[in-house]
Amino acid sequence: MIPEILSLIALLATLAVLPRLVLARNAADCILAVQLAGTGTVAILLLLGAAEAARVMFDIALVFAALAAVAGIAFVALGRRNA
Repeated sequence: MIPEILSLIALLATLAVLPRLVLARNAADCILAVQLAGTGTVAILLLLGAAEAARVMFDIALVFAALAAVAGIAFVALGRRNA
């Protein structure tokens, strides 16, 4: 019961990032919003995996964590190229 409640809280926190992503004034705001959304997604998947005892959720969370790291590197590389 507690992991499901924590997953819901993490989902709400992740959804709270979406307005910042849409209304971002500069690239730094966009990078931080995407990184926070990625972190929230990983947290949700880990909590749901623990609640359901589903090992596949841990694997999916690992993939999302790797994708979030690559997205952060890509944003920085694009920012340097455009600057």
